[in-house]
Amino acid sequence: MLKRLTITTIAALFVLPVYAQSIEDEALNWLQDYIRVDTINPPGNETRAVSFIADILDKEGIAYQTAESAPGRGNLWARLEGGDEPAIILLQHTDVVPADPDYWTTDPLSGEIRDGYVWGRGTLDMKGTGISQLATFISLHRAGVALNRDVILIATADEEAGGFYGAGWLTENHPEIFAGAGLLINEGGSGEDNAKERIFSVEVTQKVPVWLRLTAVDTPGHGSMPNATSSVTRIVDALSIIKAKPSPPRIVPAVDAMFQSLAESAAPEWADAYANMPAAIKEPGFMSELQSHSPFLHALTRDTCSITRFEASNKINVVPPKAWAEIDCRILPDRPADIFVNEMRELIQNTGVKISVIMAFTPAVSSTNSLLYRAIVSVTGERHPGSRVMPSVGSGFTDSHFTRDLGIASYGFDPIVVPEAEFSRIHGNDERVSVEAFKRGVSDHLAIIEAVVYD
Repeated sequence: MLKRLTITTIAALFVLPVYAQSIEDEALNWLQDYIRVDTINPPGNETRAVSFIADILDKEGIAYQTAESAPGRGNLWARLEGGDEPAIILLQHTDVVPADPDYWTTDPLSGEIRDGYVWGRGTLDMKGTGISQLATFISLHRAGVALNRDVILIATADEEAGGFYGAGWLTENHPEIFAGAGLLINEGGSGEDNAKERIFSVEVTQKVPVWLRLTAVDTPGHGSMPNATSSVTRIVDALSIIKAKPSPPRIVPAVDAMFQSLAESAAPEWADAYANMPAAIKEPGFMSELQSHSPFLHALTRDTCSITRFEASNKINVVPPKAWAEIDCRILPDRPADIFVNEMRELIQNTGVKISVIMAFTPAVSSTNSLLYRAIVSVTGERHPGSRVMPSVGSGFTDSHFTRDLGIASYGFDPIVVPEAEFSRIHGNDERVSVEAFKRGVSDHLAIIEAVVYD
């Protein structure tokens, strides 16, 4: 059991200000107001979020710094000074994806409380987690007890579009923020109940995004007189090859550990396969069955490419001189992206289509043998009896890849318990978070960070 000093214990030792609300109730009010701050990306306008957070920090007397990577693309960071142990970073992004009000049952930026839920874009991704981090940061400040390390709060722009105006920009232009940091908590994992138990998944690595553009140039002409080849047919041929020849499945260590953990409470028809995935993926028909059962789990067993964009002529009877397509590839974190890109070039080399790289990150895995990971295990085990913690692999990407590149042990985790059915609302319609679950998550998050920063 990790030794830690709780806020309740601290309050008994020191004379502290009396606040009218609990930190959980304050956080709920902050979340409602935060959702109403329009930071939909594009265009982002994250400086609005910076102003919102800065106003709260000003009222608490907490110093902070801000910087815009471009007009309106604001970033903020603040530091509570502590001892000489490596600092811990609470990292959040402030932008959210678009939401079409025609398909919502409430205004996506309303922050309305209805039926026991807070509704609005960002409640789950990730303004809710961001407010939990802010509540933790402020609680530590209010406690006024010596910390064994610095605690750094960072709120960044642009994660939903790659992070290049946010976390990526900060690592390049303000490296002093990250100097001396050894631990980081970000989005990427949470709690979930299944038929047998409560599992808390902690993201320790993620598939690496490799976004590619395919371009073809050929003789243009009239649609009534097609040539043997065209820019469009070349692109179609290349995409057909990519679709017809998916990457072979393979199980990397982090994914294997995740499946073995899932096997402990999986349905009988999947338990044996999850327990030995290197063998299961070789069974005829298994990969198709897994994809039908869970596209997410299937995506963790191979490099994948989704065809997402295609543009050619702007007129139906004109064969264009140029056509292009873009594909969203995600590769497993066991090899550099350039190896994968070269394989893709070889795959379509006879089509006359050229490949250029739009974006590619580097792979990295954070160890489960760290103080922060152990704190997550200890605190969730104590506060949620019978639960367990599972290391997980993200099929998408977060800003943690920037900090893993810096050598910082980075974990995606918010202790809130979210029903599986609610995950489909992330980036979807009617995104919402349970008031009860959110408030408990705020309390649990604080307890986890207390376990790290108090001796």
